[in-house]
Amino acid sequence: MTIYLDVVLLENLCMNYIILFATGYLLKKKMKHIRLILSALLGGIYSILAYLQILEIYSHFFLKVMLSVVMVYIAYHAKNIKNLAKELLFFYLTSFVFGGCAFALLYFVKPEEIFMLNGSYVGTYPLKIAILGGIVGFTITAICFHYVKAKLSRKDMYCTISIYFKEKQITTTALLDTGNMLKDPITSMPVIVVEKEKLKNILPDSILNNLNKIIGGDVPKEVYEDENLEYMTKFRVIPFSSIGKANGMLLGFKANKIIIEQEDTNKTLQNIIVGIYDYSLSKKGQYSALIGLDLLEEGLEGSDNDELITNVSR
Repeated sequence: MTIYLDVVLLENLCMNYIILFATGYLLKKKMKHIRLILSALLGGIYSILAYLQILEIYSHFFLKVMLSVVMVYIAYHAKNIKNLAKELLFFYLTSFVFGGCAFALLYFVKPEEIFMLNGSYVGTYPLKIAILGGIVGFTITAICFHYVKAKLSRKDMYCTISIYFKEKQITTTALLDTGNMLKDPITSMPVIVVEKEKLKNILPDSILNNLNKIIGGDVPKEVYEDENLEYMTKFRVIPFSSIGKANGMLLGFKANKIIIEQEDTNKTLQNIIVGIYDYSLSKKGQYSALIGLDLLEEGLEGSDNDELITNVSR
C-alpha cells in the first residue's frame, strides 16, 4: 500500500484543527484561527515523523503528552497551570470522541484497507471520510456536553430552605436567583421571596388573605385581633421591581432563622426577611421561593440595591 505523506499531513491538519476548534468551543474560548492552524500543523508534523519513524523517541508516551501540552498552549495561550490543565483535559476528551467516530466511519467504509503503521492507523480511505468523522464527533460532543451542563445547571439552581418563625417551621424548594438583590431598605437585611401558600403553617390566614390591604393601610378589623397583634409588630413593607411591575410592594417579616440545604452542606442564616408573594413563582411548581445567590457566599456583604429584578410572573 502506498502512503502519501502530503495526504497524511493534510488529514491530520484537518482533524487536529477540528478537535482544537471543538475544544475551544466547548470551553467558550476566544480563538484565533492562526493559533489553531499552527497547533494543528505541529500535530500533523509529529504524525509524519511517527510514520517515517525517524527517531524512536517520537513514539515515547512522555513526548506525546508534552506534544499535547504544547499544542493546547499554542492554541489557547493559557494564563496559568490550572487553565492549561482544564484545556488539556477537554482536548483529550474531545480527541477520544472524535477518534472513535472517525475510526467507526472508516471501519464501515473500507475496513480491509486500514492497518497500523508505527503505532498509527493508516489506510487509503478518502479524506472526506476522516473530516466527516470529525464533524460527527464535534456534533455528538457538543450535544452531550450541553445536555450534561444543562442537567448540572438545573441541579445547582435549586436548594431546600427551612424557615423558622415563632416556634413554627416550613420547608420548601427555592430557586437560586442571581438577580435577587432585594433588601429591607431600613435595616439592609437580605430578603428572600416565598409564595403565600407555603407560609400558611406559620402565619394566620387573616393576614395572608389581606396582604394588599395591609400594605395599602386599609387593614381589616380581623387582622387586629389579639392573636395577630404579635405578628403585626414583626412586619415591614419592602419595595421591589420586577418584570411587568415597576414599583411593587411586598409585605415581609423577620424570620427567627433560615436553614439552606444544598447537596451535602447546610447553612444557617440569621437576620433574614421573608417577603410574602401573593402569586405563583413557578408555572410548573418546581420551586416556591427565590433566594439571592449572595446568601450562599461566605463574607459577601451584598448589594445596596433594594430592588428585586427577577422573572416574577402572575
